Amino acid sequence: MAKTFNNLFLSIGAMKAGTTWLYAVLAQHPALYFALEKEIHYFYHKYVDKNMLSEKYRLAEAKNRYLMRYDPEKANIDAIQKNLHWVSAYLDRPVDDFWYRNLFQMRDREIYACDFSNLNAQLPVEAWPQISAKCDNLRVLYTMRDPIKRLWSHTKFHLQITGGADKLNSWGPDDFNEFVRRPHIWRNAEYGQVLRTLREGLEPQQRKVIFYEDIHADQRGTLRQIEEFLRIPAFKYPQAILDRRFTESIKHEMPAFFPELFAEDIRRIRGEIEAEGFTLPEKWG
Repeated sequence: MAKTFNNLFLSIGAMKAGTTWLYAVLAQHPALYFALEKEIHYFYHKYVDKNMLSEKYRLAEAKNRYLMRYDPEKANIDAIQKNLHWVSAYLDRPVDDFWYRNLFQMRDREIYACDFSNLNAQLPVEAWPQISAKCDNLRVLYTMRDPIKRLWSHTKFHLQITGGADKLNSWGPDDFNEFVRRPHIWRNAEYGQVLRTLREGLEPQQRKVIFYEDIHADQRGTLRQIEEFLRIPAFKYPQAILDRRFTESIKHEMPAFFPELFAEDIRRIRGEIEAEGFTLPEKWG
C-alpha cells in the first residue's frame, strides 16, 4: 500500500546554523523538489500548535509572500501560473496530511519532496514514528553551530527583522539575558533535547547530524555526505551558489559580557551533545 508522503527529506535546523544556505544549494539538485515555501511548518502545526497554519496565517503569507511580489513587466507567465497553482493548494482546507502532500504535487521526476522547517526541531518524540510510518522513506537532517555564536547571530537577526536593531547598542546584560531566554529564542539552543528526540523517535539511517563549521570548512564534502545520506547521485553544484551568503545578520560585535550570561547553559548543552556520541568541532573552543 502506498504511503502518504512517499520520499520525504526534512531539514529541521537549528536556526542560524546554515540551513538557508543548504536549502539554496540543495535546491539545485535534480533529485530534490522544494515547494514554493522553504518552511511549511505543517508538522509543527499538527503536533505542537494548531494555530500555526490558521486560515488567517495562510492568507497573510499568500498575500505578502506569493501574490504581490512579481513585476508584470518582467515576470514569466508560466512561472506565475505554477506559483498560483501552488498558492491555491496552500489555501485549500482542511490542513491535514493530504493538504501537505498536495503542496508537492508539481513534483516530476525528483526523488524527494523537501521541507526545511526549523520549527520541526521542536516536535515531540512521539511525532517522529508517526511521520515515519506515513513515508516510504524519511530522512531528517539536523545542523548545529557553536552555541554562543548561534545565540548571538539569532539575537541580532531577530532584532533586525523586528525593527529593534538599535537595542544592540542600548541593551545591557539584564536586557539580553531576558530576551535570549524567551522561549522562541532559547528553544533553538537546546541541541541536546533535539538529539535525544531524534534518537528516540527515528532509526539511525533516518537521521543525520552535521555541524555548521564543517559545512564551511568543506562545502562540497559536506554536500556529498548529505547526498550519500539520501542515496542520491552526486551533483556538481555551481561555485557561484556555494559562494553566496543568505539571511546574514547585521554586523555587530558580540558584547564581552554576552558569553558569560549563558556559560553554565552552554557547558550543559555541550555535555549533552557529547553524551549523544558526537565530537565537538575544534572551532567551538
